[in-house]
Amino acid sequence: MGTIEVVLGDITAEDVDAIVTAANESLLGGGGVDGAVHRAAGPRLAEAGAKLAPCEPGNAVATPAFDLAPVKYVIHTVGPVWEDGERGEDEILANCYLNSLKLAAELGVGSIAIPAIATGVYGFPTGRAAQVAARAVRSLPVIDRIRLVAFDEETCEALTTAVALGEDHGRSVP
Repeated sequence: MGTIEVVLGDITAEDVDAIVTAANESLLGGGGVDGAVHRAAGPRLAEAGAKLAPCEPGNAVATPAFDLAPVKYVIHTVGPVWEDGERGEDEILANCYLNSLKLAAELGVGSIAIPAIATGVYGFPTGRAAQVAARAVRSLPVIDRIRLVAFDEETCEALTTAVALGEDHGRSVP
């Protein structure tokens, strides 16, 4: 298995082969991380995304990274909107990570940066999302270097704790 790192920062500044963006179904850009990725990549990203839309929650599609060089690919995934935790949100969120990693492996990606998917306007509780993310990325060791990029201290702490728990308990973390 490769390394899993947790960092606080701007995902658009990561020196990796691919970055994941927490997209909406239209893939045209939005707020939060997706807005930042679209601004950094330039208008061709929305044009490329529009050709692949719609993207259903839990799925992932890839486009070139355009102006985000040295990044080669942007992987767009649509997280679940948090309702009450009883509508399959955990499974959909796990699929965001798993499908993004599978797609990255198919593209020959060696390093990837992934945000805390669905924790912004989609309302997924940060601690719970961090646990889902850590379990998912640990369960599919197909990329050499995974960087979980947090946009704030709370998310960074939650991801750091979840990844550390996984290291202490292996793949048996619930």
